[in-house]
Amino acid sequence: MKKQPLSILSVLIATSLLLAACGAANPTEAPIAADLAATETVETEPTEVPTATEEPLSGTISVSGAFALYPMMTVWADEFHKLHPDVEFDVQGGGAGKGMTDTIAGAVDIGMISRTIKEEETAQGIFWVAVTKDAVFPIINVENPVAAQILEKGITQEIFNKIYITGEITTWGEVVGDPTITDEIHVFTRSDASGAAEQWSKFSGGTVQDDLKGVAVNGEPAILGEIIKDPLAIGYGNLNSIFDLSSGNLVPGIVIPPIDIDNNGQADAVEIYKVKEDAFGAVANGTYPSPPARFENLATLGKPEGLELAFIEWILTDGQQYLESAGFVPLTPEQQAESLAKLK
Repeated sequence: MKKQPLSILSVLIATSLLLAACGAANPTEAPIAADLAATETVETEPTEVPTATEEPLSGTISVSGAFALYPMMTVWADEFHKLHPDVEFDVQGGGAGKGMTDTIAGAVDIGMISRTIKEEETAQGIFWVAVTKDAVFPIINVENPVAAQILEKGITQEIFNKIYITGEITTWGEVVGDPTITDEIHVFTRSDASGAAEQWSKFSGGTVQDDLKGVAVNGEPAILGEIIKDPLAIGYGNLNSIFDLSSGNLVPGIVIPPIDIDNNGQADAVEIYKVKEDAFGAVANGTYPSPPARFENLATLGKPEGLELAFIEWILTDGQQYLESAGFVPLTPEQQAESLAKLK
């Protein structure tokens, strides 16, 4: 029994040593525990809730107007539909006049207008932006009796004025200065309200479409058809309709009489357009006169919103890449920026 105090003392010493050992281990374990605690804190913090994505575009866009812009609009509609399958399109031609009338009446969402927008139209709420550049070219039949002389000398603006506006020149002999040639000029123009006709009138010395003389036919395909079948015919057409876009050559049966812009009595190389690239380049660099070169516009009743706004903004950005292959001249970066700024 006298050994009991020693045993108790031994237990106390052993316990003290064990506690000391545990205390010695704590300094190395504490940082690990702290790291684990910090890790657990980071993992359990609430993550930021992502913002809701934009609703996919859907609906139907109705468009009508200029024959000149119609082929390009069908391309844009197809490409936009590929990006947004829930967006459908109803695209119709009919001429710039129909496009403007339909837009003002609210019958369509977008009007294709191939001429300058008039003050009385903006007064009725019409908003517009330029989306591409195009041009109107004179055309004659490839079998014209004086085609060779015309292709060598060209036709001056004054002569076009006397054919289309005043009616003073009535024979092909008068065009080339040969009084022995008495073949009558068969003049054709457009009966539908047409941006191309208005531009051709302004170039020829008129002010409005109704100033043009000639047999009026409805639509661009009709006037092109008349020129193809009549060796004595003269008319006009848009760049993208008078060239075969796949080959780049003129539509069979027609030629473009050079416009003698500088009145030097001969057709200079820069005034001759046998293939699409020549005409395209002249419009793009400004050597072809304006008018009849002009901007193609899209019009809406009031500033566009929602689906129509998204479509027009796309046309002015990604949509520009499809213009050249369809026979249209893209806007310059400055012109793009100007149109986009109008939409803001």
